[in-house]
Amino acid sequence: MEQDVTLSLRDAEALSLRILGNAGFNEAHASAITRSVVAAQRDECHSHGLYRLVSCVETARKGGVDTQAEPETIDQAPGIVRVDANRGNSLLSFERGKAFLKEKAERNGIAVLAINNCFHFSALWPEVEALAEMGLVGLAMNPTHAFVAPTGGNRPLLGTNPIAFAWPRPGKQPYTFDFATSVVARGEIELHKRAGDSIPEGWALDDQGNATTDPQAALDGAMLAFGGHKGSALSTMIELLAGPLIGDVLSHETQPANDDGTGKPYHGEIILALSPATFLGDRADEHLAHAEVLFESIIDQGARLPSQRRFEARERSRVNGVTIPARLYKELQKLT
Repeated sequence: MEQDVTLSLRDAEALSLRILGNAGFNEAHASAITRSVVAAQRDECHSHGLYRLVSCVETARKGGVDTQAEPETIDQAPGIVRVDANRGNSLLSFERGKAFLKEKAERNGIAVLAINNCFHFSALWPEVEALAEMGLVGLAMNPTHAFVAPTGGNRPLLGTNPIAFAWPRPGKQPYTFDFATSVVARGEIELHKRAGDSIPEGWALDDQGNATTDPQAALDGAMLAFGGHKGSALSTMIELLAGPLIGDVLSHETQPANDDGTGKPYHGEIILALSPATFLGDRADEHLAHAEVLFESIIDQGARLPSQRRFEARERSRVNGVTIPARLYKELQKLT
């Protein structure tokens, strides 16, 4: 059995930039994508790390993303900034829009960044963490493609529809969570397939609506929402907020890129920012300190905060680098 391959963070960045450049992404897009996938790999979020470069390149090859797209920033309203990704990747659009979002949030207390017409494949926590680093509370969500059956149904209709939240903690890592409203992220099923492993019961249905533990049958069928009707309702909320509310599409109105060039992998993303300083004025520090009581009480019970393991992985990776399967490394090398 081949040994895993360990890369320094710098080497992982260089590998990603070479792959994306070879796939036709311009420097701005390649840099934004690299920052995201390397951050995910660094934090041991394997399903959104370097592995994602494979599908990113495949989407570009099939014409499903404009590798040269220039995002257009629009001052929509006093509390709203809109960025038209012009069929480019969402990450560069966020980077172009976040300063405007910060400015509006600090002026109004709350503001929204609406990204339209974008290709989105990445984790959401880097975006809300970026807002927390600015002293803002961040909430982000987006639809995907129709991969998930509504609870009680048996056919794909909803997206995996992730939601992410970050709360700034002065002097500490932010309180952050990021999860799909499906039982697991689709990438987890893909990783099980690559490893030749079955998936746990309760993750998915096959294309006949029967429960399955076969990852390929799950990918061909329908994933399930977490928590039954509760996850299904949250997923529907995300469809509405990141779709019709911002003038964009629903998950079932999109399709992954395909060899025929008829896929429509573009949709929207909504990001909300709230400014504690604007809400609270000179009492902001007092109330942020009050929030620490909750976090400390959670930890005192022996529970962990979301992302705690990810932050621990981050420190390990800064020292030891990142490790990926040899098979994936060879696949990535072929893309350079």
